[in-house]
Amino acid sequence: MKARIPVLAAALLLVASGCSAGSSASVSAGPDTLSVGFSAEPANFDFTRTDGAAIPQALLYNVYEGLVKLDSQGKVVPLLAKSWTISPDRKTYDFQLRPGVKFSNGAPFTAEDVKFSLLRVKTDWTISIKSTMDVVDHVDVVAPDHARVVLSKPSNGWLFSLTSRLGAMFSPTGVADLANKPVGTGPYVVAARKRGDSVVLTANPAYWGRKPAYATVVLKYIKDPTALNNALYSNGIDVISAITAPDSIPQFQADDRFQVVQGTSNSEVTLAMNNARAPLNDVRVRQALTYAIDRKALLDTAWAGRGTLIGSMVPPTDPWYEDLANVHPFDPAKAEALLTEAHATNLNLRLRIPNLPYAVSAAQVVQSQLADVGVRTTIEPLDFPAVWLKQVFTDHDYDLSIIQHVEARDITTFGKPKYYWGYDSKRVQQLLAEADSGTPEQQVADMKQVARQLNTDAAADWLFLFPNVIVAKAKVGGFVQNQVSESFDLTGLAPR
Repeated sequence: MKARIPVLAAALLLVASGCSAGSSASVSAGPDTLSVGFSAEPANFDFTRTDGAAIPQALLYNVYEGLVKLDSQGKVVPLLAKSWTISPDRKTYDFQLRPGVKFSNGAPFTAEDVKFSLLRVKTDWTISIKSTMDVVDHVDVVAPDHARVVLSKPSNGWLFSLTSRLGAMFSPTGVADLANKPVGTGPYVVAARKRGDSVVLTANPAYWGRKPAYATVVLKYIKDPTALNNALYSNGIDVISAITAPDSIPQFQADDRFQVVQGTSNSEVTLAMNNARAPLNDVRVRQALTYAIDRKALLDTAWAGRGTLIGSMVPPTDPWYEDLANVHPFDPAKAEALLTEAHATNLNLRLRIPNLPYAVSAAQVVQSQLADVGVRTTIEPLDFPAVWLKQVFTDHDYDLSIIQHVEARDITTFGKPKYYWGYDSKRVQQLLAEADSGTPEQQVADMKQVARQLNTDAAADWLFLFPNVIVAKAKVGGFVQNQVSESFDLTGLAPR
């Protein structure tokens, strides 16, 4: 764990190792500067080739923008597209673009960039969710301010996917070094980076929209929960983007210097099971582990009871949500019987987790409860994001893991056999395909069936839905209650 982070002085000098805008940057901690604390640092700035949530959390909507975005209620609303129409066959989308938009390198944003960006997902991106864009057949540049996207088949999820990093707009003149020099149309630009410490964003002087209230935002990366809290208490930061020490929430609530914003999120804290590797390729073993875990006790112990038991990869903010938390109730006797039936006694499984507070706390409870039914686990904390993403997510070298899945509507990942779940169900794949191409009513019905099938198969164990708990100084306003996108959206924050 890291030591306590030093307090930001009146003038803070950031020496930018790997800085995208020069070798160093000087940032004054004045009234137009905001410092936000996070627990997971991006490995680089290229979310087209690097999986994980840390990069879009920092850059999406702040540095990069798409044609559309999600508002605080989870509704798709205009961003770089001022409007759009959809053809009766639901395959052709005509986007009317905002005038006068420029990238931070001065290049104008036009329909040519829409074509370049969307097709580039198919040709150049390597991250796991890129296949969502496979449904795009072609993109036509009707006029500089008019892009037409034609799909190969109707897709209920395609427009929604544009609100994520997949919809980010790029300029051909700005993709030479995405890992270090992001070039977007957003209200901020990356001014500096100090690896292991911070990223500095400064206001984009040529931004097409409303000028952000804070001219400078410092993103501070602090893994240790106590150090993160202390940074807020000691004026080192102004905001904790997501509390990592839930027991400290009452202390902040009792102090009128601070405010606590509480809501829900898309973030399912999931006990991932390697469905492709014995003994977890046996549904009875996976079901046994699910019966062996008391999720209510885990939530109370690991996260102070803050969160929601959901029993599936579907949060309550999705239209096809059903409460499936009690399909596999806590039943150690049934767990032992299933293990015996599967001839899976004396198991010793590797529980390889990110070295983040929620995962460490939950893993200790899981280890204890599985031991009660005769399953031994070895907890292996891995540096996050780099090592966990490489060894668990990419190489699939694990038996069990605990990870917070933050992408919206990521239940569709269970339709990809090569995803790190290793789950391969033709029925689920067919239901997902029919849900995407059918009517909105069919989509809801099919997605409910998908969630039920995943639960029946114990494809994973959804421990709880992570709450959205932001702690900030009372002088900072503009926070949204629910975290529904990948982005920690800075654009609405302002002094109050």
